[in-house]
Amino acid sequence: QGHLVESGGGLVQLGGSLRLSCVASGFPFSTYTASWYRQAPGKEREFVATVTSVGITTNYADSVKGRFTISRDNTKNVLWLQMDNLRPQDTAVYYCNAAGWANDAPVYYWGQGIQVTVSA
Repeated sequence: QGHLVESGGGLVQLGGSLRLSCVASGFPFSTYTASWYRQAPGKEREFVATVTSVGITTNYADSVKGRFTISRDNTKNVLWLQMDNLRPQDTAVYYCNAAGWANDAPVYYWGQGIQVTVSA
């Protein structure tokens, strides 16, 4: 059974930075596409950023382009999200996600989520 565990969240002021980490275990992380999502109070979970299994291709939500950077280290089974120039609207619970295939069926793993709060 696969697991994802996030860390690095917290409270930061407007314009500040945080780096989220997500450690994967129990599945072949290096073969999975990895992503970050977030969910603000009263809103649906939304896509933030994704990186392909080998870490070459990335994609970002328009709201975070130029401020957030997603990266991974498959030798350590770790996914990161560097968040710079944070804004109050970035306040949310951030979730790590891994998507891949096992036995010809799609498989998805989610972390438990970690709170990020940006004060004005």
